[in-house]
Amino acid sequence: MVDAKRMGPESKVFVAGHRGLVGSAVVRRLSAGRYAHVLTADREQLDLRCQSAVNRWFDVNRPEFVILAAAQVGGIAANSLHPAGFISDNLAIQSTVIDTAYRFGVRRLLFLGSSCIYPRACPQPIAEGYLLSGPLEPTNEPYAVAKIAGVKLCEAYNRQHGTSYVSLMPTNLYGPWDNFDLEDSHVLPALMRKLHEAKVGCKSDVSVWGSGKPRREFLYVADLADAVAFVLEKTDDTRLLNVGTGRDISIARLAEMMAYWIDFSGRLVFDARRPDGTMLKRLDCSRLSQLGWTAQTTLAAGISATYRWYLEHGPSPDSAMWQWARERASQEQS
Repeated sequence: MVDAKRMGPESKVFVAGHRGLVGSAVVRRLSAGRYAHVLTADREQLDLRCQSAVNRWFDVNRPEFVILAAAQVGGIAANSLHPAGFISDNLAIQSTVIDTAYRFGVRRLLFLGSSCIYPRACPQPIAEGYLLSGPLEPTNEPYAVAKIAGVKLCEAYNRQHGTSYVSLMPTNLYGPWDNFDLEDSHVLPALMRKLHEAKVGCKSDVSVWGSGKPRREFLYVADLADAVAFVLEKTDDTRLLNVGTGRDISIARLAEMMAYWIDFSGRLVFDARRPDGTMLKRLDCSRLSQLGWTAQTTLAAGISATYRWYLEHGPSPDSAMWQWARERASQEQS
């Protein structure tokens, strides 16, 4: 007998935010699992902030499962420049989609947040129970507040309406279709682009934000997509679940590792005038591990795969520089 709350290849699954880093990885994972009814909608087709538009879309398409990966995201610079957008847009997307899912009888919804929901000065590693136990990191507080609201909204619907909504909090993500814009990207893709452009431009040094001392945990996005499928296919859990590797690395060591893989031989200059953000952040993923899931991709393998993708899909694919980079990468891989 098929469990009505368990997702399977014949289920109608709506991936909200399918063009982003996470959503695109989830779609690839479902396609690999031979899912026959994966539903998506571009921003031009569906404004997830608009209740009436989302109602109409659900009425026509009738999804059975919803994976809510749509969000406005960015690094320290983007959060500092656009705090109102980060809180208002994310609150609107979450409240609209979650409420509509309930009203149209969606069997299960999975909400994707971020490890930045946890207090700045958390004990390490960070367990799910530490949520709301202290002040947030100021540099991304608006985004974190919105994501906390999403977690609590899922919990409230479960308690009041008997729904089966679950929230996953991944650590720092990277991989294909990441944002490599230097103005609003996260640390790993920003470093990758800086180091690559410095290599092909024969620059002698690269500036790295902050002191290099903060430690971060990084998860390859394909592993997160696999965790999403695992939770919906294999469990009925509705608890908050951390998703990560359980291993962290200093920003300085990360920059050195990436310089090695990208073959940049210049100097790394750490700009201590720039904010470091939280000094230490590593997730306790034992709850998900006990359910039977662990990450499989090493950081070295993930960086290598992401850099290969970047060379093929970077911001200026028609330039002479990018043609040279692709030829060099092809020679190195052969």
